Formats: sequence, structure tokens, C-alpha cells
Amino acid sequence: MLTDIEIAQQAKLTRIGKLAAERLGIPEDQIEPYGHYKAKLSSDFIARLSDKPDGKLVLVTAISPTPAGEGKTTTTVGLGDALNHIGKNAVICLREPSLGPVFGMKGGAAGGGYAQVVPMEDINLHFTGDFNAIQLANNLLAAMLDNHIHHGNALGIDVRRITWRRVLDVNDRALRSLVVSLGGPGNGYPREDGFDIVVASEVMAILCLAESMTDLKQRLSKIVVAYTRDKQPVRAADLNAHGAMAVLLKDAMKPNLVQTLENNPAIVHGGPFANIAHGCNSVIATRTALKLADYVVTEAGFGADLGAEKFIDIKCRKSGLRPDACVIVATIRALKYHGGAERTALNAENLVALDKGFANLARHVRNVREVYRLPCVVSINHFTHDTDAEVKLLQDKCAALGVSVVVARHWAQGGAGAEELARTVVEIADSGRADMQFVYEDDLPLPSKIEAIAKRVYGAVGVKIDSKAQARLNELEREGYGHLPVCIAKTQYSFSSDADLRGAPAGHSLAVREIRLSAGAEFVVAICGAIMTMPGLPKVPAADRIDLDDDGKVLGLF
Repeated sequence: MLTDIEIAQQAKLTRIGKLAAERLGIPEDQIEPYGHYKAKLSSDFIARLSDKPDGKLVLVTAISPTPAGEGKTTTTVGLGDALNHIGKNAVICLREPSLGPVFGMKGGAAGGGYAQVVPMEDINLHFTGDFNAIQLANNLLAAMLDNHIHHGNALGIDVRRITWRRVLDVNDRALRSLVVSLGGPGNGYPREDGFDIVVASEVMAILCLAESMTDLKQRLSKIVVAYTRDKQPVRAADLNAHGAMAVLLKDAMKPNLVQTLENNPAIVHGGPFANIAHGCNSVIATRTALKLADYVVTEAGFGADLGAEKFIDIKCRKSGLRPDACVIVATIRALKYHGGAERTALNAENLVALDKGFANLARHVRNVREVYRLPCVVSINHFTHDTDAEVKLLQDKCAALGVSVVVARHWAQGGAGAEELARTVVEIADSGRADMQFVYEDDLPLPSKIEAIAKRVYGAVGVKIDSKAQARLNELEREGYGHLPVCIAKTQYSFSSDADLRGAPAGHSLAVREIRLSAGAEFVVAICGAIMTMPGLPKVPAADRIDLDDDGKVLGLF
């Protein structure tokens, strides 16, 4: 059996200029090629699309992730190929992979099997340099902040109240907490600091939510980096850093065009994690795709309690976008894991564990239909070890729940393997049944917004907010940020803030330990449980398997 990277390396790709012209009607002079098979779309071309009608928007989400894998990106790609396979004009919109999970646990994030976006190695590694630009812009702001303090501190910044952190796009737990500016007076004032991963940077969130270069620059100017001795906020604009940051980001703002294995167009742009950030690709990419296609398939990170909630409560709230249909991805293996089966036994038939684990899928379905008010279909990402009895049990339980369910085989068969899923999605998207609702309204206090998500989406009985976190929420309310939405940073593995609680836990409380303001992105981050904004590498990282052969071919990405 071929590996994902071997399948991708055998693909026959269409030159990106030809793909853009023939499939999307984009003139050659309106793309900026990065080699033969990837390109950026020009800002001028995107601006010209404003008068065109929008296509239908399909959101792909999933059950709570497990070590068994669910295949949400694979399903997004497979569904996009399937829609084109049945004669629909469809484009997919994905996030860019972070090097953190590429070298950490996942080893790649461009889909899998015969449902991938390509060139797979480029997309998974440096791609078009967007993440590097975000990293540089973030760290330029940090450098200018420390430089201002070193050269007299005219703004009166309290070095004990600096909130801006540096970022790096590699999992490195040693950088979570550290002391900077050691080595004497010439190196600044020593203080505690730390790094986040690039995908947690507010600059990443800003790039993904900004709707123009003007909007980008305005949002960058609003970033709060520190507080003065009398507790007044210090912004990027006060340091005159936002202009230079915008220069670093001017090319990164342009969406990236690539293709699937079946030579269908794909826009890949932005990449905030959903467990520590808002988990959606850029607004510009999604808007552009909606002008270019009749159906746009996009994903939101991790489960429907994280990515889909933030897609709705942050991205849709800020942009006005509204999904027409939702796909909830699940696997029989993952549901058995949620039902208590051990990872080593997931290939064996286990109807008891599957029946118990179904509670996780059922809660996600309830949230999508009753809380977010979106019509949905459950897509079972098929594995070869799934038995007929397990498939029937899952179909019967979905039928009892009143939700459509489709077994999809796109991993092995490409678009043809998801034809039934595509036809179901078209029926749902065209039905006009979507009536998207937010989980909470803008005028609720910040603690009440956190509580609304915890109770309505996570099934919690309440929220336990640390005293320092509560004090910070009170400060933000007084400073005029109470109207902002909240972005919950918590484990992706559970509805709770405890990663070990599988299935659909009840009776738990959401533990909030820290609050951070993202004034430019216009949301407030609530950090819960043991979640880290700078992840660490596992004992055996994926980087152990990644290599280069003597001919320059990349090995080990999967």
C-alpha cells in the first residue's frame, strides 16, 4: 500500500496558471506563481469579484479528536472532489499546516490517501512563506517594545505588565516560560517572558479575520502589548510598529491557490489552531472562493465544540458569512475509543464500545442542529477494519437521532468514493434550511459568554474561573472590551477541560485559569485546564521519520 506522500509524489499536477484560467477564469496576470504548482491570487483580482453572487458555503467539522484519527481535512478534500465529480463547480478552502504538528504528532496536514491537496511537501513545509511572515511581524513588535523600554521608556511602560509574547512555529516546551534581557544594561531590563506557537499569535488571527490591507493595518495598530504604571493600555500604534508589520504581511495577506490530486482548485490560507485560537482559514480566502464557485467546502479545526463554535461565534459574527450546510466527520474507530476501547484494540469489532461512544457524536449533532441551527449530515470516514455490524449499528443510531449518515470512501477512492456524500450535501445546502444562530449575544458580560459556551456546547454544569482570571475579566469589562466574543483555549480531546474525559461527559465544570486580550483580532481568549499555547513534542516526534534522500526527495511526511 502506498503512503500518503508516495501517492502525492505520483500525482500528475496541472500547471497553476492553466488551472487558474481554465477552472476559475483567473487571467494569467492576476496570479503570482510560486513555482509551477502554487500561486497567490492578486488583491486587484479579488477586489473585482465583489459584485459577483456568492455560492453555497459548506462547513466540515468533526467529533472530538482521538489518537485514532478522524480525517476531517481528508473529508473536506474528498467532498470537494466529489462535488466536482458529480458536475458541480466547487472549490475547497483549507488552513495552512503548522510545522508544530508536522514535526510533532501528525507528520502532515494536507489530507490523506487519494484525497489530498498538492504539492503536499510544499504545503506541509514552508509553502509560500505566510507563517514566516506572521512570525516575523509578531517578533518585530516584541523587539520594538523592548527597544522602546531600553531607550528611555517614554510611554512609561510597566515592565511587570508586558503582555506581548514572541512566537515560533515549532513545538518547543523549553520556551514556554523564560527570562529575557540578561547580560547587563546593554541588553535591556531582565523580565519573565515566554513564547507561543505561531498559530496562537494574535497576528495570525488578525490576518485571518482582516478583510483588506486597510483593515489589517488598523487591526494591527490596536494590538495591546503592555500597560503603563497607571494601568493604561499600550498599543502597537503607540510604538509606531503597525506600518512595518503590515509591510511584512502584505504578501501573506494574499490567498494561496493549489489543487487536489484530481486537479480541482483549492485555496489554502491562514492556519490558527482551534484548541488555542479560532481555528478557521482566512475570511479573504473564503469570500474569494464563494465568488469563484457554486459550492465552497471549508473546515474548522478539531471538533464541533471548538472549531465550529469559533467559526460561528467569531468568524461568522465578524464577517457576516453564513454556512448553508454542515458535515460532521466521524470514524467507527474513534467512536469506539470514546466508548472506552483501548487504542491497540480499535481494529477489532466492538459493538458495546461503539454504542457507548456514540454519545460523543450525538452531542456534536445536537449542538450543530439545536445550538448553531445548521442542517447537517454525518460522514463516516471508512476504514478497512470497519465491520458490517458496526456500520449498521451506527446507521441505526443516526436514524434514531434523525440525522442523515453516509459512509464515505474518499481516502481509498478519491472523489468517486464520496459521491453519495456530495449529493446529500447539495440537497441540504440547496434546501434553505440553515438558520445559523450564535451561542451568545454581544451584550452579555464576558463571564456569561464563557458560561454560555460551557453549558450550551460542552454540557458543563458551570464554570470555575481562577481569581486572577476573574480579575482580568473585570478589567477588560472596565476597559470597554466586554462586547467582544470569547475564544476558548482548551483541550481538543474532550468536551470538558480534562483531556481524559472521553465520550460526552456530564457534571463537569470548565476550569478557566488565564485570560488574554486580542484587541486587534477583537476577541478575548479564555485559557482553560492544562492547555498550552506553546505545545511540546511527543516522545517520538514525527520529525524522527522525516528525511531527504540523495535525490532531494522528501520522505516520511504522511
